[in-house]
Amino acid sequence: MRVLIVDDQKQVREGLVTLLRLASGRSGTQIDVIGEAKTGSEAIQQARSLHPDVILMDLEMPVMDGYEATRQIKTEQPTARVVILSVHAGPEEQQHARAAGADAFITKGASYQNLLDAILGRDGSLHPYDLKKGEKT
Repeated sequence: MRVLIVDDQKQVREGLVTLLRLASGRSGTQIDVIGEAKTGSEAIQQARSLHPDVILMDLEMPVMDGYEATRQIKTEQPTARVVILSVHAGPEEQQHARAAGADAFITKGASYQNLLDAILGRDGSLHPYDLKKGEKT
C-alpha cells in the first residue's frame, strides 16, 4: 500500500509517517509512505508523479485546500483512495468532502485502529461516516 500524506503541519506529517511505519507488517499489509505534501497543489503534483494507492488529506491548507485537491486528484486518478483527516468533522465538512470525491473521513484524534482501517479500506471501519454510503458507522 503506497501512501501520500498531505498536511500543512510538519509535526502531523511526521507523526503519521512514524505511525504508518510501525503499523506496516502488523496490519498484514506493507504500508509505504511514498511522499509528503504541505499544500493541495503539492498533493496534486505528487499524486501525478507517485501514483499513490491512498492519500491522507487535510482540509485546511494554504495555497489550495483539501477539497479542491481531492476533486482534482479523483478526476485524474479515480482509483486512488482519498481519506480526509481533519479536526473539522461537522456535517458540512463531510458533505463537501463527499462531493469532492473523498472515500473516507476520519477526525484527527480518532483511534489508531479507525485510521488504519480507513487507510486499508476495511468495511464498517470508518469514523464518523462512510462517505460512499453517507451513513454513520
